[in-house]
Amino acid sequence: MATAQPTTDVLAEKHRSTLDQALATLRSRAYWSPYPEHPKAYGADGSLDATAGLAAHQAVLNGRFDLDQPGTDGWTGGEVSPYGPELGVEYPHADVDVLLPAMRVGLPAWRDAGPETRALVCLEILARISARTHEFAHAVMHTSGQAFMMAFQAGGPHAQDRGLEAVAYAYEEQTRTPAGRAAWSKPQGKRDPLELSKEFTPVGRGIALVIGCNTFPTWNGYPGLFASLATGNAVLVKPHPRAVLPLALTVKVAREVLAESGFDPNLVALATERPGEGIAKTLALRPEIRIIDYTGSTEFGDWLEANARQAQVYTEKAGVNTVLIDSTDDYKGMLSNLAFSLSLYSGQMCTTPQNLLIPRDGIATDQGPKSYDEVVADLAGAVGGLLGDDARANALLGALVNPDVKARLEAAAGLGEVALASREVANPDFPDAVVRTPVMVKLDGSKPDAEAAYLSECFGPVSFAVSVDSTADGLELLRRTIRDKGAMTVGAYTTSAETERAVEEVCLEESAQLSLNLTGGVYVNQTAAFSDFHGSGGNPAANAALCDGAFVSNRFRVVEVRRQA
Repeated sequence: MATAQPTTDVLAEKHRSTLDQALATLRSRAYWSPYPEHPKAYGADGSLDATAGLAAHQAVLNGRFDLDQPGTDGWTGGEVSPYGPELGVEYPHADVDVLLPAMRVGLPAWRDAGPETRALVCLEILARISARTHEFAHAVMHTSGQAFMMAFQAGGPHAQDRGLEAVAYAYEEQTRTPAGRAAWSKPQGKRDPLELSKEFTPVGRGIALVIGCNTFPTWNGYPGLFASLATGNAVLVKPHPRAVLPLALTVKVAREVLAESGFDPNLVALATERPGEGIAKTLALRPEIRIIDYTGSTEFGDWLEANARQAQVYTEKAGVNTVLIDSTDDYKGMLSNLAFSLSLYSGQMCTTPQNLLIPRDGIATDQGPKSYDEVVADLAGAVGGLLGDDARANALLGALVNPDVKARLEAAAGLGEVALASREVANPDFPDAVVRTPVMVKLDGSKPDAEAAYLSECFGPVSFAVSVDSTADGLELLRRTIRDKGAMTVGAYTTSAETERAVEEVCLEESAQLSLNLTGGVYVNQTAAFSDFHGSGGNPAANAALCDGAFVSNRFRVVEVRRQA
């Protein structure tokens, strides 16, 4: 503790105001971010501009990524960019029987540092990551397949926002109990009062495991990583084997900051796997692992929840996101908004709409009544128009992250009548990139044989225009979908106050996040840190929300020491 104190004073001067603003914004739910969204904002104050960021990224390729971790017993790699090139990076492979004990050594000092120091160290880690946003953007782009601007924003400042949000919640939850010693005195009438001195210390559970995902390695990885670190735990990061580099860079920065701040760098470590090794299951059952954060398939998420009984498990799994279309007073705006939502990152977002529930008798609009077929055709036309120019299509779609997405896209065309066919898009900068526009398929919601399609998640650029008998039937299908399959997001369009209230009631009862009548530049598949909750933790799609008090409060316990006064 004494070693870290001078550094802590410096960090407080640099970051305490940011922490205070984050805490205030959690309560106001207003827009705020300390991390610039625009690429041209970088290049001053030691941050990397576009040229330096690309050079830094290229310098890492085709070499060994040394972290100086205990227990390194070899090297492994094999990442191939969805845009084509092999990254050629080799990462340390760990003997976990050596690494896990080493990660526990620094826990007492990290615990004794207290919530504020831990938060400030985390903010310094985030600040240094922010300064290298251009470098991180290339790493995210070439592991996830996101187009560069999306990789820059979602993989950079938006991910950093989510990390800071988790730190703020962690600080707030830990400081609900008074720091230091508290005097306790119970009157005894004529006798002397009973007096005790009580000390309360937030204590982390131990080692947290972050199991990274392929599509959003930083955005989905940072909340759990920083929530656990800020609450006094060590963090072992197990990246997806196709998306190691962004999280390896994160671990390297974290280890550097911890060491410079007087703490054991092994409080954060990387666990990469050899091809086919599948170490996530092995690590998840280790007794040293007391917290697990996971983003990915429902199957493995369910397995973690059922089997990793020694750990507090936080999962974001699959859901079937649904939009109910009842009526609109801005038909053009609705079509434009939905077209963008369906196209962004080739639908490879856990929040992308899949099912569009449309009454078979049509909807009322500001352009007059529109039949089911007209709505579907007009939406298909809006998507086609949005992606008609290949340059714009590449900027929005990115690349398909893996062959499984391509296989689902191709199979979807055989599930019903194709309203919008997918087409190949050439990327002139990356000829090997697999880029496809979305497919939209018509399905009759009254036919049982169609349920197998629309009640299963079809991850990727696939949507189903599901005809329903009425808005009321659509509401019941919406309820059943959320209850049985889960949803990260729900959208609805209606000009009826009664229908609006009915949709709200479904989402309140089934615990799903709802967006109503979006026609402008905010989309159902986007959420803003400090204001929006990503998932609710209340339906099968996820057992936690990013981010709220519940996401951090069970990562630590408060231990009390009582002394006779």
